[in-house]
Amino acid sequence: MAATARRLMIQGTGSHVGKSVLVAALCRLFVRKGLRVAPFKAQNMSNNSFVTPDGKEIARAQAVQAAACRLAPRTDFNPILIKPAGDREAQLVVGGVVAGSLQASDFGRVRREFEPVVREAFLRLAAEFDLIILEGAGSPAEVNLREHDLVNMRMANLADAPVILIGDIDRGGVLAALVGTMALLTADERRHVKGFVINKFRGDLELLLPGIRTVEHAVQRPCLGVIPHCRTIALPQEDALEWATLSRVPTREDIVTIGVVDVPCLSNFTDFEALALEPDVYLQRITNSNGWSPDLLIFPGTKNTPRALRFVRERGLDRLARQVLAVGGTVLGICGGYQILGRRILDPNGVESSDRELEGLHLLNADTTFSTRKITVPVIGMHRGFGASVQGYEVHMGRTILGDAVSPFLDVRQPHESSYRPDGAMSPDARVLGTYVHGLFDAPVFRRRFLNSIRERRGLPPLEPTAGPSLDDHLDQWADFVDRHLNVSRIEAIIDRPV
Repeated sequence: MAATARRLMIQGTGSHVGKSVLVAALCRLFVRKGLRVAPFKAQNMSNNSFVTPDGKEIARAQAVQAAACRLAPRTDFNPILIKPAGDREAQLVVGGVVAGSLQASDFGRVRREFEPVVREAFLRLAAEFDLIILEGAGSPAEVNLREHDLVNMRMANLADAPVILIGDIDRGGVLAALVGTMALLTADERRHVKGFVINKFRGDLELLLPGIRTVEHAVQRPCLGVIPHCRTIALPQEDALEWATLSRVPTREDIVTIGVVDVPCLSNFTDFEALALEPDVYLQRITNSNGWSPDLLIFPGTKNTPRALRFVRERGLDRLARQVLAVGGTVLGICGGYQILGRRILDPNGVESSDRELEGLHLLNADTTFSTRKITVPVIGMHRGFGASVQGYEVHMGRTILGDAVSPFLDVRQPHESSYRPDGAMSPDARVLGTYVHGLFDAPVFRRRFLNSIRERRGLPPLEPTAGPSLDDHLDQWADFVDRHLNVSRIEAIIDRPV
């Protein structure tokens, strides 16, 4: 594939080993060296999505990597997004637009039909930028999927990109994973791999060095760095929520307790990461009605609202919501969680399930109807009550109509528009709330005023907003951290050397 930009690809020994965040760090490091850098992931499988300025949908990880490059997100950074709606079915998004559904039995359809889309996106970037940093998915050693591959070694071959392999030592077996991955690659695939990195290391590096030397001898590739485990820098996660990192117990006594329902096909879980970082918040995962009644119960977004609704009823979480309200608490639904709180969910075209009508929780007087056209728009707006501004995005198939005795929660508009429209719903006592806006808690003033409204109901004094480090700050700090533990000069030499 002819291209002008230089290339580097990060692949992993498995999922969740740190590919996305390493790409983000390298993007920021090379941008600071004066290069025009772009991220690229041919195909991502994640329900954690983001909306581009032109109203298209890509994976959140590539939006973060774009920020690391100091760029606005665009679909060329992630031309294919697969959003799981169950164990065997997913929504397929191509070029930022829904292109139907994808069955597990025909996973190879992506490569057969959409490889040209991937090629064209990469070539556009390669003509514009100095360096493209590509990311693989899962592991290139999944030989059962080799003929369907579009994102790992096939993409490395198409882009003629050198590959760095990353493994996660925190989950154990990293030395075997590195050697085993190389052993399962073909000779042509192995020629792309130029070195390896070990991620999330804890302890004495001297104890690891003999193992590193053994792997270097076995794979005939150098170790390019050992990155220690780092909890102090918070970047949005790609597609796996680590609840333990969010359930931090505050040291103060005047806390607000928040329960987040872990619904099936949970999406856009980054909506409440900012809440977990507040000094007075204790956030807990909720999977059943266990008697604990938080001050705020959140029903988050889901890629399969009917399935999530059934889960809520089966686990008694509808009763928990009423219990929270009975003792003065608040219930909030975001996107699919908002739809669950209403009276009815109508799906006349079978967009999300074979159920044409489902009864909601009747906590909001609102009906939702699913449409075949997906809404994906960036929005700005403000809370109707205390006027604090919000900024986020909408990603949903349903349209919700309000009935009597409820009012909109927010007033929003697209950035290029001048007039506002209502969003969401709010009960008369403002204790049952729903919204389609993802990311609204990222705004510090809104987040604090929202939390203070809960504190007020509990008789607690208000706290002042604290912005904390921005995403850009975290990206700089993360890049600095990675720079201290990687042999960046050797990586630069790998980039400059032909495959």
